[in-house]
Amino acid sequence: MTTPTYTLSEAHRALAAPLFADLAGDVAVSFEFFPPKTDKLDGALWEAVSTLRPLDPRFVSVTYGAGGSTRERTHATVARIVRETGIPAAAHLTCVEASRDEIAAVAEEYWASGVRHIVALRGDSPQPGERYHPPADGYENAAALVAGLRRLHPFEISVAAYPECHPDSEHAVADLDNLKRKLDAGATRAITQFFFEPDTFFRFRDAAAAAGIGAEIVPGIMPVTNYASVARMSAMCGTAVPAWLKRLFEGLDDQPQMRQLVAVTVAAELCRRLYAGGERAFHFYTLNRAELSYAICHLLGVRPVREAAVAAA
Repeated sequence: MTTPTYTLSEAHRALAAPLFADLAGDVAVSFEFFPPKTDKLDGALWEAVSTLRPLDPRFVSVTYGAGGSTRERTHATVARIVRETGIPAAAHLTCVEASRDEIAAVAEEYWASGVRHIVALRGDSPQPGERYHPPADGYENAAALVAGLRRLHPFEISVAAYPECHPDSEHAVADLDNLKRKLDAGATRAITQFFFEPDTFFRFRDAAAAAGIGAEIVPGIMPVTNYASVARMSAMCGTAVPAWLKRLFEGLDDQPQMRQLVAVTVAAELCRRLYAGGERAFHFYTLNRAELSYAICHLLGVRPVREAAVAAA
């Protein structure tokens, strides 16, 4: 079995210089937030946006609850980001419990608010454990949603990809076929579900290329601070949790600051290995907390725009 080139390169880089010291800062980053439910959480969100804004993200996205349960809060959050920060903002939009006309009305509101980027998702059933069933007058899947949005306006559209296969897919080939349909319908790029080992992404990237998928596939990165919570989330979305991750968090239940240090170390190392394999874009699931993503970006050589401009002068 031939050792992959990126593995040999990574070993050389790790031995030749301190970790992260030789990264060129040529990484593009984006961040995901969720709409706040309370005034306190609203303050935390805007603090996170303000902290990450100087890193010049190419966009930030705001999630959308099942069945449109956060529709108004999502719209208000995205519109405010566009209005007050100048950061390109992407609004999540799902097919769940909404007619085509209702989705078109939401999309038109986004366009009128200056939102030019949609993260188009099928979404999951609002009833836990039940399979998704499209409304009679709605979109049957994300590919149809992408095509519908394309008929309305020239939105930039991101879609989801699943390196370990979506739980509803029969097998990996069917899952890749579905991804290709979404991209062929007009999506700009795919953003992956979170994963924990670089080879998971590299195998998926190779399989996508072999399936004729040429669009950008951006790794989705989830900094883990609570092992039990991420294990539950992973079980729901079909993400494998390696045994070593549990070992790293053992004994830290009452040590939140220590868990943050471990979280940054693990996620930054994952990004470094992905970088060694040729990836130059990362999408961070922030959970509305800036410090972890900011620290990881710093290790990757991403600096505040003003600071970088001064250094280059």
